[in-house]
Amino acid sequence: MASERSGGIVGEGAGLVSQLFFGRDDAESDLKDGLLRGAVFRPNYAYREALSGRKSLIIGRKGSGKSAICRQLATPDGHQGASILITPDDAAGDEIRRFELQGVTADTAKSLIWRYVFAVHAARHLTTHARIAHGRRVPSSVRALRAFLRANGESDDDRLYDRLRRGASGLQSANLSLKAFGVEAALGVNGASEGATASRQLEVLEDGVASAFADLGCESGHPPLLFLVDQLEQVWTVDADSHALVTGLLLAAKHVTGHYGSVVRTALFIRADIYDTLNFGDGDKFHSDEIRIAWTHEGLKDVALARARASLGADLTSEELWGRLFPPSVQGEPTTEYLFQRVLPRPRDAIQLLNACRSVADERGGPAITEDDVLAATERFSRWKLQDLAKEYLVNLPFLRSLFPLFENTGYVVMQSALEARFETRRDALRREFPAYAESLTPQGVIDVLYGASFLGVRRGSDVVYTGGTQAPPLPGEDEFHVHPCFRPALNSLDSVELPAFLPGQRRNAVVSQAGLVNYTTGADVGLSVSRDARLLGEVVGACERLLRQLTRSGLPEVTREEVQSQIGRVVATAGDARAQLGGRNSPDAQDHVLAASGYFDRLAAQLSAYGFRERPVTRRLEDEARALIRSLGGAAGGGSGSDSAS
Repeated sequence: MASERSGGIVGEGAGLVSQLFFGRDDAESDLKDGLLRGAVFRPNYAYREALSGRKSLIIGRKGSGKSAICRQLATPDGHQGASILITPDDAAGDEIRRFELQGVTADTAKSLIWRYVFAVHAARHLTTHARIAHGRRVPSSVRALRAFLRANGESDDDRLYDRLRRGASGLQSANLSLKAFGVEAALGVNGASEGATASRQLEVLEDGVASAFADLGCESGHPPLLFLVDQLEQVWTVDADSHALVTGLLLAAKHVTGHYGSVVRTALFIRADIYDTLNFGDGDKFHSDEIRIAWTHEGLKDVALARARASLGADLTSEELWGRLFPPSVQGEPTTEYLFQRVLPRPRDAIQLLNACRSVADERGGPAITEDDVLAATERFSRWKLQDLAKEYLVNLPFLRSLFPLFENTGYVVMQSALEARFETRRDALRREFPAYAESLTPQGVIDVLYGASFLGVRRGSDVVYTGGTQAPPLPGEDEFHVHPCFRPALNSLDSVELPAFLPGQRRNAVVSQAGLVNYTTGADVGLSVSRDARLLGEVVGACERLLRQLTRSGLPEVTREEVQSQIGRVVATAGDARAQLGGRNSPDAQDHVLAASGYFDRLAAQLSAYGFRERPVTRRLEDEARALIRSLGGAAGGGSGSDSAS
């Protein structure tokens, strides 16, 4: 049986870990290695929408699976009809950026050269398709396309760059040969602009393509021709021409689907950081075409299991993967929750972290992946991802890497006021280093950038929300931010806030005068009686109890509140232990305990203030209780604290 075979394979030990593999980092390499095929590809919602034709703009972060969807659509197992994949390289990108026409905007000019590319690809497809799918009798409209391709040097399967170069020359010089369509004379007459002439030439060509589709009866005979455009990030730079290159593509795609009707569809795969920078007049016409790739933990688990099965050649169960090959839990969390909370929600990150776990275990030569292996891999992965995040946004946000030191060696929870204070110390240096971005380098600008890059999440109700999907950016009044768990190990930000630990031996070193005033010296003995020691330790316990009650309504983040509660609990426990030892052979010094507690409350209040919690009632209460404990020392020495002494 499959389960028995799988169980036996899991029992093979260290050799199994060596065989385990979750795939390459990119879809292109995965296809070459043969892993990204068949059951390994997971048809998520974005894929199904693109396959159906309901969505034509597939938008996602780097590593979210855009290219995997694109490549799957290009296979017979994906889109059932013909498909044409267009992936511009640097040379092609330069050709499009340089293309301009007098009399039209840059966006329109770029849309015309893209329309030419689509039309020529469609014409080449039709001349082959007519012969294969429609028999020997070829309509005159198809023969006209064949003649056009020969006359304009488009018969050969050249590189995209060559096609763009020829198209640019023909459109700019009005010298496309259109005789095949019955147009003898050049169209650039009567003082028409370059843009108008180029547009008219394209209309003739596109009408010829549409006629061939109609004459062949393609609308009812088979699935539509699908244009797939991917890897636009390879030709993207932060300049107006790159903006026009992508905007022109969107305009051209919408035009050709409208002009050719249901016989042609397009699917454009665009990185979110590029798409979100676009700003053009017709942008509102594309919302119905958009689909953003979103991944859940369940989706990533499904990807992991499918890839593990493919690499092992076994019907591995989820329980075997996450209970035998991986440890069942890590630091008290189910392993899948631990892992997938520490990646940005995209397959590439999940694949890299899972492969890192496997590599650490394989290097050790263990029979399975242990909790220590996962922890070591998580640290390694976090360092990768912090570097990768800066590289991902290097073009659009070159200053991003310089913001990371604001969060190093500190807590992962940061209030807006604390972030503003940290930013002020770096503001002038950042603006000198990146003068072109000076207007954006403000506290709110930094928050927006870091949230948009998924570096920071925002507290919203009882949850912390990170960017993606339909999540709104930080709103006015939302002032609590969390560094994403993915980046915390690399930043050494493992606790919510860096709270000072309570150490009973740390004291203020104070001597209390008879007048109740405190003079800080080396801590001379003031000769407190045992009964007063009991009362003083009771003051510490009472202060802690009041603080613990205040914490329940403190408004601190839950993880921070729990950490503060834990530290105050240590103060209570220490005072309680000391009170139990009073009168014994090694009777404790109550004054030391009071001074230690008072000093700790002050340090705790200062640290919370530094993290932006200065105005929270619990912070002020810590300061008040610290002062009250010092006053209690004066009363114990005879200054009259107002408390009954036990005689």
